[in-house]
Amino acid sequence: MGTIKQGILGGFSGNVGNVVGGSWKGIDYMRIRAARISNPQTEPQMTQRMKFAATMRFLQPVSQFLKIGWKNYAIKMTATNAAFKYNFHAALQGTYPNFTIDYAKALLAHGTLTPAMNPVASSAVANTVTFTWNNNSDEIGASPLDKTLIVVYNATKNQAVYIAELTDRAAGTQTVTVPGSFKADTVQCYLAFISIDGQLVSDSLFAGAVIVA
Repeated sequence: MGTIKQGILGGFSGNVGNVVGGSWKGIDYMRIRAARISNPQTEPQMTQRMKFAATMRFLQPVSQFLKIGWKNYAIKMTATNAAFKYNFHAALQGTYPNFTIDYAKALLAHGTLTPAMNPVASSAVANTVTFTWNNNSDEIGASPLDKTLIVVYNATKNQAVYIAELTDRAAGTQTVTVPGSFKADTVQCYLAFISIDGQLVSDSLFAGAVIVA
């Protein structure tokens, strides 16, 4: 039985027929109760589940990083949900039953701050990945004091190393230490910036796929 909390026009919680009412983050909602599915293993249903799983597998190791990278889009949803929505539609590729992430199209940070210019990742020293980029501090909206946001994602191990706010935009380079277990694995590398006051974030740019030395 449903309970009306704020008069006839207010939200309600519980069940009324096949309608379910509730509240999330202070927002009243209603939804239709899901019907029983006689065959939950149809190809369209399995396709959606596998797309969902592929996207979540990619984002789960960087869930804490997304709280920074997508914080300005966590409006009536979590930062992870905002990142999931974008990457599900923009970065997922393949056909059933083989779905993968197009790493060059993925966004691990999103915002209006001026992004990096020509980021490139490389690995010449054991257990390290080095990022370089052009100093574009003179562009409108950029500052030499903007700080780096870096992700090194290892799909083989489904692990990631992420570094926040260690190096300035003006430096043009930063080296990241990765676990010894990453040796000879291919990693996907991303670079973004965050303003010195922490308010603005840039889109992340793909710096390339690198084999760890």
